[in-house]
Amino acid sequence: MKHLTMEELEAALDHLRQAPKDDGVLQLIVRRPLVDEREVLDEAQLDPVLGLIGDDWHVRGSRRTPDGSAHPEMQINIMNSRVTALVAQDKDRWPLAGDQLYIDMDLSKQNLPAGSRIAVGSAVLEVSSFPHTGCHKFVARFGLEAMKFVNSKVGLELCLRGINAKVVQGGVVKVGHTARKIH
Repeated sequence: MKHLTMEELEAALDHLRQAPKDDGVLQLIVRRPLVDEREVLDEAQLDPVLGLIGDDWHVRGSRRTPDGSAHPEMQINIMNSRVTALVAQDKDRWPLAGDQLYIDMDLSKQNLPAGSRIAVGSAVLEVSSFPHTGCHKFVARFGLEAMKFVNSKVGLELCLRGINAKVVQGGVVKVGHTARKIH
């Protein structure tokens, strides 16, 4: 698959900025049962302790915790579906981004600063202060220019790589549910 150039990526900025600010749509749910494995789901259960049930987040661990355990503020990775559609170029490739929830919503720091809450289905998520940045896998799957784009000054302000969140109220989420900013 041909990766997009910086010029092609930047040409989409206006479209990306037009994502809904208050009410978006959950367009894809992906569970990661093991590293580099993906399961596309129509619905999922979110839990305040385990995150997305069946996902390996809680056993994967984190370099950001003193004991290497899973970081509680990074349970759920959310990506703007417009950005995913842009870099992946084909919906079958969306799960390669490695996030669990893909929402058509403005995830920018201005719209959803740390501590903001998003209700999706019967679950409530709280945006983390820990940034979500791409890694070498993102580069391999979508190209170096895509990584530079999402990690550029504008990309970081708009949180184009996505955001981290924690589950503050467990519940069921389904593709097609409205994701609503609640504060």
